Amino acid sequence: MAKRRANGEGNIRKRSDGRWEGRYTAGYDPTTGKRIIKNVLGKTQAEVKTKLAKVLEEAKDLDVIRAEEYTIATWLHTWYDLYAKPNIRLATADRYQLMIETYTIPRIGKIKLTKLTSRDLQKLYKDLMENGRIHVGKNQSSGLSSTTVRGVHLMLHCAFERAVKERLISRNPTDDCIAPKVQKFERKTLRPEDMKSYLAAANTRGLLPMFYLALVSGLRKGELVALLWTDLDIENKTIFVSKQYVRNPNGKLTLSRPKTETSVRRVSIPQEAVDLLIQEHSKHPDNQYMFPSPTTGEMYHPDSVAKLHEKILKDANLEHIPLHSLRHTFATVALQNGVDVKTVSSMLGHYDAGFTLRTYTHATRQVQNQAAETMGNFMAQVM
Repeated sequence: MAKRRANGEGNIRKRSDGRWEGRYTAGYDPTTGKRIIKNVLGKTQAEVKTKLAKVLEEAKDLDVIRAEEYTIATWLHTWYDLYAKPNIRLATADRYQLMIETYTIPRIGKIKLTKLTSRDLQKLYKDLMENGRIHVGKNQSSGLSSTTVRGVHLMLHCAFERAVKERLISRNPTDDCIAPKVQKFERKTLRPEDMKSYLAAANTRGLLPMFYLALVSGLRKGELVALLWTDLDIENKTIFVSKQYVRNPNGKLTLSRPKTETSVRRVSIPQEAVDLLIQEHSKHPDNQYMFPSPTTGEMYHPDSVAKLHEKILKDANLEHIPLHSLRHTFATVALQNGVDVKTVSSMLGHYDAGFTLRTYTHATRQVQNQAAETMGNFMAQVM
């Protein structure tokens, strides 16, 4: 009986076309028992010898039979269904699905999982940056933002890291990629001198409680519209944020927990905000929502609140800024007026104070300048 060649054994020969070939046993078919033969090619015997040694080392730890079953498309579907979707928020799951089905599979889905290279991924990122946008609006580029493409990179990193743990690939191909750097844009805020006219315009429209609360709490719009009357603690002057109303990539609105566990929080608000909320509730005492839609009696659609914000700006003759800028305004004003970064971070629901510090460097820079001036004055007195 012929000796069965052990997994990983190989040999080198020169082909008729002049190239050198190294052949090795990658495994055995569980059904037929036949050897699975793979090869590497090179211009010289030494080159093939080096390549063969590398693949033989990798083959020792890989589940070659299972690995061969997967293309990028089938592995991403498997990873998404088994590992990602059950363990993430619905909005995140929908975003992953969009990244997989729209951005990734049409471009690299047919490549074998074991054949994917970092160069394939680098080309993917480049194409998404240049031509990734599905619906190109007026004054929009055809490419996706660096933030979105970086999100694709991070998702793929997680998917391929799972493949490494399951011995389907020897290393994660995203590790050798250069992910797009997120472009930083100047965050617009409502200027202090414009706040009075903004709030006056909101009051004229009967919307002062909602937009005053947005300015003094930094709540996201999805968190703002999801507030219940019972979320207000009148005695302790706090708002309990435990849910948000968000639109998923498929266009559907979903009530879910906030983005992270740190986003579930109690936010302290001034007495003026408490008084305004009590007045607001007196208009609809039997409604559970803090800010029910006057049309439906249910939660406002987040986009409807954004449109109301635009109308308020127009009424007050102020330049357009996104509704989310009220959140940036809260953070900027708080930091510039001496509130420490950790407190602002917890009120915003950020996952760590470092993120807040990096995001609002412009605000903390002013405080640092003031600190430097204070130290300069002190040193001048002692010298």
